[in-house]
Amino acid sequence: MKNFKSRIKIKALPEDVYACFTNPFTIELWTGYEAEGTNEVGKEFSMLEGDIVGRVLELEENKKIVQEWFFGDQKEQSIATIKIFPNGNNNSQVDVEHINIPSDAFEDITEGWTDYFLGGIKEFLEIE
Repeated sequence: MKNFKSRIKIKALPEDVYACFTNPFTIELWTGYEAEGTNEVGKEFSMLEGDIVGRVLELEENKKIVQEWFFGDQKEQSIATIKIFPNGNNNSQVDVEHINIPSDAFEDITEGWTDYFLGGIKEFLEIE
């Protein structure tokens, strides 16, 4: 099992960043794929045509998202925690910590976080 941490600054309000992680319609806009169950605590979610599935563990509106990601038969929960902070005028800082990622999935997951999720959200929200 491996852990991943990242921090990124995005030129957008925290509520817009939060919507990119939790609002199924907004997720579909920036990914091009349907998302289900991403905004209800205790509910299972699915994104990117089922490539990412899990359960929403905690939501603190515009501030924090905690999800369990499913990786098949795994003893320890793989937990992704996303924290969103205001950072100056109309800017946000996003901190991601994802723990207990299976070693065989680590490279794909970290590339996904960096390039696709965080990079994709930044690109989507910073369109001028």
